Amino acid sequence: MSEVLNALSWACLVSGAAFCVISALGMIRMPDFYTRVHAASVTDTAGAGFLLLGMMLQAGFTLVTVKLIIIGLLIFFTSPTATHALCKAALTRGLKPLLAHDYTSAESVTSPEEATSKR
Repeated sequence: MSEVLNALSWACLVSGAAFCVISALGMIRMPDFYTRVHAASVTDTAGAGFLLLGMMLQAGFTLVTVKLIIIGLLIFFTSPTATHALCKAALTRGLKPLLAHDYTSAESVTSPEEATSKR
């Protein structure tokens, strides 16, 4: 049983590390601020979750596991909230997404009827 638990723990640790590496590559490869933040936030939350799960399996049912659960809950709630606040602040400051359509220009569609007729 301990060998299965050990293998499962290592699988979680390796998966968490892989998610963190993918997040770092996403920060380099993505073209603009919003896609970089998305790549970082989603994969870092998953990476941290897998890393914490792997450590919980290694620790067994102890006080360390309770502390890791509290850390996991903190990351689970604060990471998406911080990402949302960061993106909202950037949008408020006027930073537009790179691939967004500009619906404020004179060439833009002015009514829903025109939008469906131009498809």
